[in-house]
Amino acid sequence: MRKFKLLILILLLVSCSNQDNEWIYLFDGETTNGWRAYNGKEIPEKWAAIDGELTFNTDLKLEEDWIGGGDIIYYNEEFEFFELYLEWKLPKGGNSGIFYNVKEGYEAPYAISPEYQLLDDIGWEEINNAKLEEWQKAGANYAMHEADLNKKKLNPAGEWNSSKIIYTNNKVEHWLNGELLLEFVPYSEDWFLKRNSGKWDKFPDYGKYKKGYIALQDHDSPIWFRNIKIRKL
Repeated sequence: MRKFKLLILILLLVSCSNQDNEWIYLFDGETTNGWRAYNGKEIPEKWAAIDGELTFNTDLKLEEDWIGGGDIIYYNEEFEFFELYLEWKLPKGGNSGIFYNVKEGYEAPYAISPEYQLLDDIGWEEINNAKLEEWQKAGANYAMHEADLNKKKLNPAGEWNSSKIIYTNNKVEHWLNGELLLEFVPYSEDWFLKRNSGKWDKFPDYGKYKKGYIALQDHDSPIWFRNIKIRKL
């Protein structure tokens, strides 16, 4: 009898562990359920679910005459340690980002939250006639950690890319199209050196929170997302 009870306990523990590792789909492919504006109550008008994609569609304005819909968050749940996967594409020169550990009440997610940069690197430089820093380019931990150029395989504007973020207490990984672009230890000595290098001087709470919402950025260029899912670690 004792062995039988022990077996039942083991099976329950395994079952709970498997449930924790199950994927949670943040986008159902048909509606914007679960999403709303950062610091808002409703989904911004320009964001929509169309043909299985979560899209933000506007004229490509980049930095001029910013007329956007606003950043959005998945508000159903905050996440601590996780693996996040999604697919995305941008037009030529397009710009967006993925935020995590997001808290509301600030000007925007970038003021406090790490950002996996989404960008059409070549197109942005061509349109703006400017040169990007490596920490500004696709796959980077914006203004903190650069992507490994030897492993970076960014698909051209208009084609789908896949991104993955793995966030744990001991390590953070950025993946792009199946390749590990960068990894770092959060809140390590090196992390604080980068954090205090000057970029974030005007944002004293950057990196403060270790748990929060997932957010997608409106940088006033069209963006398409699909297959957005997360699992807890």
